[in-house]
Amino acid sequence: MIGSGGGGGWPEAGCRCASCLRAAAAGVARAPSQVLVDGALVLRPGRPPQPAGAGAAPAGYQVTAVPGGWDITGPDGGRLLAAAGPGQLPEPGAGARPYDVALLDLLASPAQLGLLRSRGLVRDRTAVAVVYADHRVTSEQELARRCELWNARLCRDSDHVRGPLPATAGRGAGRPHRTLIVGGARSGKSREAELRLAGEPSVTYLAAGPWADASWAGPDGTPDTEWAARVAAHRAARPAWWQTRESLDLEAELRGSAGPLLIDGIGTWLAAIMDQAGAWAEPPDPAAPDRLADRIAGLAAAWRQARGRVVAVTDQVGEGLVPAYPAGRLFRDQLGWLNQRLAAESDLVLHVVAGRVQALPG
Repeated sequence: MIGSGGGGGWPEAGCRCASCLRAAAAGVARAPSQVLVDGALVLRPGRPPQPAGAGAAPAGYQVTAVPGGWDITGPDGGRLLAAAGPGQLPEPGAGARPYDVALLDLLASPAQLGLLRSRGLVRDRTAVAVVYADHRVTSEQELARRCELWNARLCRDSDHVRGPLPATAGRGAGRPHRTLIVGGARSGKSREAELRLAGEPSVTYLAAGPWADASWAGPDGTPDTEWAARVAAHRAARPAWWQTRESLDLEAELRGSAGPLLIDGIGTWLAAIMDQAGAWAEPPDPAAPDRLADRIAGLAAAWRQARGRVVAVTDQVGEGLVPAYPAGRLFRDQLGWLNQRLAAESDLVLHVVAGRVQALPG
């Protein structure tokens, strides 16, 4: 990696953004990305691979342009996939073979890595490295955190990337099994959940309602077109190869799913379960508390014994005014207690405020 930064490097000359100023203060500097392959080819943004020295292209290299990048096979059969420039997402054709090294702009789209893994083109032994690192991320520390989530390598100028990697048993085994993400409205908690699983080849997205089907309506009975538009935009933003399920049976999903599971969110699930249990009934239903307690206990038990890796989003409550109506106070209390129960059984609890993520101590 002759250079590992974006088109203008990092920090970018003359840029006064917080990311560039932070990098300058830390003394970290990245030159614009430039890669030397086997001492034979040079990769520069926006240009075809060039010979490293004067004269003709080195013998034995097969260089193929793919949408968004380059597919290169070396004389020894080694395979390299490289993004052609910042924001470029290489898309190998249907007949492509797995790669030993992948150089990707994961700041543009970490889901690109998940897609390549889902196609079997990036495997456990593929050396994945981030290129075009720049001020699209807040800091080097945040970029390093994301690379750890995606099982990708954070390279700096002059680093060497070699692939395939040695065979390693249990790659990624140290990742938390249960992650609970707590935050307020528009805090960035759902984005953080999706970011954590973006590099996975297969994810089940469990939407715990309310859903925007043809029968969903607002309090006055008229169709809620604004909510429907929100749900549609949320669906469209998810990677196309993720499986989406809309269900309130979180217990069955946690016990039955062996692959990565994203639950969004616990607050909407609880509101629906309280409705089913009759918690809002007037006059009060004396059996409602027991029905609600049974459902919550079932969820907590399933969370504790979840088969696969799971990331769940929940709402932070209790930081504002006390709700002025009994139903609001009841929901606030129940969700606060439920959050405590799930957090106690989580390997990692994150608090998200204004897009910033803080791990809470156990």
